[in-house]
Amino acid sequence: MLRIKVVKSFIGQKPTNKITLHSMGLRRVGASRVLPDNPCIRGMIHKVKHMVTIETVEEGAKKKK
Repeated sequence: MLRIKVVKSFIGQKPTNKITLHSMGLRRVGASRVLPDNPCIRGMIHKVKHMVTIETVEEGAKKKK
């Protein structure tokens, strides 16, 4: 599992970057989600790697709110 957190604003970014983040469920700066580690998610992360931070979490870890 991967925890993805938005650290850079959408302002001035390409529209496709914003759409990619929205499709991962990340709507604003500071938002984070725990998503499965699969090729589809890895491809999305690669597209917006300059706007997010990624960390690996254990399978059974609980989400922080």
